[in-house]
Amino acid sequence: MQYNLDKHHRRSLRLKGYDYSLTGAYFITICTHQRECLFGEIVDGEMRLNELGQVVADVYLWLATQYSYVHLDAWIVMPNHLHGILVLTGDPRRGVSRNAPTEDATKRKSLGRLIGAFKTVSTKRINLIQSTSGSLVWQRNYYEHIIRNEKSLHDIRQYIHHNPISWQQDQLHPDNSSRW
Repeated sequence: MQYNLDKHHRRSLRLKGYDYSLTGAYFITICTHQRECLFGEIVDGEMRLNELGQVVADVYLWLATQYSYVHLDAWIVMPNHLHGILVLTGDPRRGVSRNAPTEDATKRKSLGRLIGAFKTVSTKRINLIQSTSGSLVWQRNYYEHIIRNEKSLHDIRQYIHHNPISWQQDQLHPDNSSRW
């Protein structure tokens, strides 16, 4: 198939001109490749992680230990996606920089680079467990929303908390049609 700019051009979902390394709270959703349910199941309105789901949870937690300016607010691993509120802080936590002395402490990864690091590390670990070197785990892109006020933050926290209860109606449920 020949490349057709009209057909194959990916439109950016990001806010044009916005610096995604700025201090702030971001709601993110990262989906598995082809919405495949890899990470466990919902039982009685509660997410039960399997081994791969635990890997995803561990790697998501790793982001906050690896990057001193990353704080994880509410988050959940679902059967085929992860929802989270990722907060980029202004200063390293507790005044400790985890950067190497030779590294420029003012250089921060943008949200996209942090998601990229998460996807890379989790994919490598999952492929190692499954002996499937090079297999796709995640969709190419991700959803993000800049959280701009306390009401939005509260509403998104509630959405994340109640996501397992509403799984059957979720647009990311594999039996439901989705805009994703």
